[in-house]
Amino acid sequence: MSAAQNESRKRSKKRYAAGHHNKRWKGSRELEVGMEGILITCNMNERKCTAEAFNLLGEYADELYGPEKLKDNTGSSSEEEEEAEEEDVDVALKKEVAQLQASGTKSERRFQALDSGANNVIFIRTQNLESDKLVHHILSDLHTTKKKKSRVILRMLPVTGTCKAFQDDMVKYLTTFLEPWFKTPNCATYQIAFKARNSSHNKRDEIIKSIAGLVGKLNPKNKVDLTNPELTIIVEVIKAVCCISVVKDYTLYRKYNVQEVVKDDAPKPHVTTAKTDTNTPEQKEKQNTGETNQEEEKGEEDKDKNVPEDNKEVDKGQGEGE
Repeated sequence: MSAAQNESRKRSKKRYAAGHHNKRWKGSRELEVGMEGILITCNMNERKCTAEAFNLLGEYADELYGPEKLKDNTGSSSEEEEEAEEEDVDVALKKEVAQLQASGTKSERRFQALDSGANNVIFIRTQNLESDKLVHHILSDLHTTKKKKSRVILRMLPVTGTCKAFQDDMVKYLTTFLEPWFKTPNCATYQIAFKARNSSHNKRDEIIKSIAGLVGKLNPKNKVDLTNPELTIIVEVIKAVCCISVVKDYTLYRKYNVQEVVKDDAPKPHVTTAKTDTNTPEQKEKQNTGETNQEEEKGEEDKDKNVPEDNKEVDKGQGEGE
């Protein structure tokens, strides 16, 4: 066989292996029950959102946990990929399968982007860290410094537990999951933030009522507070997976919206009107326009609890639970 034919055969093998690799990964890198991580909402540009998320999470994770130590058994190094391309197709595929099986039991990358199952939402799976503490640390720093570090990321919601997105499964899972925060002698004021995407088999009011009843059984001293609760129970349903977390400072950090949390907290002065209205129609129009602009500038903190929580995202689940 000539050198030209050998080169052509190698190129064909590479294209076949690459196509098989991409197809198989697309179906396996999805949000599933049993995972922990961070749900991140964005405004249309998911690719850029993923890049921003890796930069932001990496920066603060290095502060909390130190630089990530990469290991060779993840099967993700460029050298291993180049070696696989030079091998026979069958050998390369077998090697890749073995690496994936090994990664299930050995340490993996700190962050891994997965398909969430919903548009404008990405899921970053986390390993060997506490996603709720990491996200709170990020928002705390952004709230203090008021330094904007992202353009397309909207909200960052930690996911510290997942279960099947059916009411019975959710209540059963939450019975144990919520104990550290709400079971006697622990108690707190709380609210329930529920949202469902690509799922129609759960009724919001029923879910909120069930969770609130469960929290009440854990300790009757637990009370609902929709204004400034100590804790917020976040329940995010995507298709057949229910993502859950309990977070602090949900109201203070603007529902964990990284765009809103960096805005100025100083209240805007209110326009006062005299009891006797002596203004001309033209003055009234200017005054009403000024009041409207001031209300728009107040941002998320002055909105009603049932108003959209993201720039483009409607929140169907700020629940009172009583």
